[in-house]
Amino acid sequence: MSWFGFLLRIIFTEALVLGTYNPTGWSFYHWVRGGFETDLPLKALAAIVLVIGYVICVRATFRSIGIAGIVLIAALLTALGWVAYDYGYLTLENVGLMHWLILISAGLILGVGLCWSHVRRMISGQLDTDDVDE
Repeated sequence: MSWFGFLLRIIFTEALVLGTYNPTGWSFYHWVRGGFETDLPLKALAAIVLVIGYVICVRATFRSIGIAGIVLIAALLTALGWVAYDYGYLTLENVGLMHWLILISAGLILGVGLCWSHVRRMISGQLDTDDVDE
């Protein structure tokens, strides 16, 4: 996998998370909340596509990095936020920015989960395989 492949996976997971909800008001959440009765077939189709995207991403993330990896990445991103706060780059009063950082962090966790098997193979030479008996 190349850096471009890694970047594409991160972009995909960020689009999935931010397309589901974001503070701008342009998201699936806001679209459905604005009136459930209008465009119902299109909203149902979009919901199914989002669920498929999340099933793929969450399943791959849990299988490649597990709970421990998710917690470690979340801790790393939280520590980065803490450093940014400590140096004055972030303020807790800016709630909108906090929303964005949490959403972007969720997308990054899913993106790393999608990429981790490839990264691990490049670093260690070990392959990850799924159980075929499922």
